[in-house]
Order: sequence, then structure tokens, then C-alpha cells
Amino acid sequence: MWVTLDDGRVLGVPLAWFPRLFRAAPEQRLACRISSRGLHWEGLNEDISIAGLLAGRGDQTHRPRSIPSAA
Repeated sequence: MWVTLDDGRVLGVPLAWFPRLFRAAPEQRLACRISSRGLHWEGLNEDISIAGLLAGRGDQTHRPRSIPSAA
């Protein structure tokens, strides 16, 4: 996914970072609303903040499972 910011920077992030978008149909991905805070897909219940993209964060809704400690 490529996002162009107002200041001219272009961010490229793997679509796989956002599983809902990755699995969505192309027409669903096109139904994006852009705001000053980020990107929103109403039909997919997906919100991506510009701050998160700049920080290199992907989907934050699913936390990775913790690795059991060795006893």
C-alpha cells in the first residue's frame, strides 16, 4: 500500500500488515475515506492512523501470542 502525505513523503507498507485490507476485494479497498488523522474503510471496519504508519505499526487489533517461558 502506498500513501502520499501532504508534505510529499510517500510511505510504502505491506498490505499484509493489515489483514482486513489484505483479504478485501479491490472495490472494498477503494472505498477509503481520508482524513487528517488517517484512513478509514467503513465497510471493513478498518482504521489506519498516519502516526501509526509513520511509526511502522501494522494492525494493532490482534496481539501476538506470548511465547511460553521455559520452565
